[in-house]
Amino acid sequence: MLDRLDHALRARPERPAVLTATRTGATRVRATRGELAELADAFAAGLHARGLRAGDTVGVAVRPGPRALAVLLALWRLGLRGAVLDPGAGPDVLRARLALAGPALVLADATAQAAAGWARPLARRARLALPDLASLGAPVATVGPRLPGCAPALDRGAPRTGVPTHGDCDADAVIVFTSGTTSRPRAVVHTRASLAAGMESVCALFGADPARAGDPVLGGTFFVLVPSLTHGAPVALPARSPATLVRQLHRLRPRDTYLTPPQLREALRSGARFGGRVWTGSAPASAELLSRVCSAGAEQAWGVYALTELFPAAAVEAREKAAYEGPGDLVGAPLPGVAARTDEDGQLLLAGPAARHRYLGEEPDPWVATGDRARLDGAGRIVLEGRSKDMVLRRAENIYPGLYEPALHVPGVELAVLVGVPAGRDAESAGDERLVALVQPQRGATASELRAALAKPLGRMGSARPDAVLFADIPLSGRSRKPNRAAASALAAARLRGDR
Repeated sequence: MLDRLDHALRARPERPAVLTATRTGATRVRATRGELAELADAFAAGLHARGLRAGDTVGVAVRPGPRALAVLLALWRLGLRGAVLDPGAGPDVLRARLALAGPALVLADATAQAAAGWARPLARRARLALPDLASLGAPVATVGPRLPGCAPALDRGAPRTGVPTHGDCDADAVIVFTSGTTSRPRAVVHTRASLAAGMESVCALFGADPARAGDPVLGGTFFVLVPSLTHGAPVALPARSPATLVRQLHRLRPRDTYLTPPQLREALRSGARFGGRVWTGSAPASAELLSRVCSAGAEQAWGVYALTELFPAAAVEAREKAAYEGPGDLVGAPLPGVAARTDEDGQLLLAGPAARHRYLGEEPDPWVATGDRARLDGAGRIVLEGRSKDMVLRRAENIYPGLYEPALHVPGVELAVLVGVPAGRDAESAGDERLVALVQPQRGATASELRAALAKPLGRMGSARPDAVLFADIPLSGRSRKPNRAAASALAAARLRGDR
């Protein structure tokens, strides 16, 4: 699909490709299709002129947008392997990750370099922390506008004759770090074949309507940008401010909208109205949240189950999810080409053409161990039962929060998690825990109303009924803003002690 995108950009170079919103929500063209193609050519020539060749690794610290997409296209053309750098990981973790990846060059925009340099105090407030890029052991080149103190710019005027086009589908395409510590980082490696298969799966799932091929799409990830642009649709990057996002949705009226669950919740709190289809993933999306999106005007609202190791794996529409009454979280049937089974411990395993090839430094394995406990229902759909590592041990009983959390998302509940809190000094040494429901109310919902609404689902939880129900804002973390269970547990413990 990246090859097709390259051709598609050149076919109608005058058309808008990437859009952004002003504070009023009005649309501004950030880049045309021709400008994207030109930028990708310039980056490819600059990288080739620096002596990089197929199989070399390039670290990428570039904000999502036209330049990042042009970098991806340039790396793809040359057969280079991109290692994605997350500025939220912290300098020590990033150093360890890059030591494992061994990049021959790091591409960084001025913002990333500022976060590692003169703007470090400001970056800390935004929870960004990069090491001094010059200390990573690899040369650094700036893409985009260069500010004082930045590394030399990647040469965009390098000769374009003789720049090769790489086509080995078995070669590595991208490295994405997912977990691990400074002593043992872990990274997902996708080949050109698995990356292409993932994008084809996204395209088949979203099913572009030829009659609306030129209508805008709202979203910011590569898995939105590439299929949409390939099929002729301009892509609008979502505004960061919820208020501006609301105005952007109103003015743009996108045919498809792709937002994370936290973005959806913030938009709904600000009075957003939707249209067309709305897609969400990267963090749990409850039936209640999807139903609220439909009530706000969406024709359809879809939850997508995906992992860095395999994107996408399954999807479920709001009505199907709302009709499910069993325990656990229904995430839908495996998408075409995705095989699903569980191991002897109940962990969900997935395989398919879009699955990662291996973890960096490890042997290939066709099956992805998701870390999610799950079962396949009679219709072959995946029902999640919680993260294996999130298990709570209470009085020698194993309780998996994912089995029960969906039932807590009643009207008036913004977000809810079940966490374990050490039961006391004596019990703590034995690992015994109290089970606490931490519930984040929607704006305007009162505690008494929520307790009444939660009474029935809590009564159906049997031996897994929580020892306490607390109302508070649930801490979030990571790029996808998932619930931070460790922080939620600490918050619950402090509240139970009466500290706050």
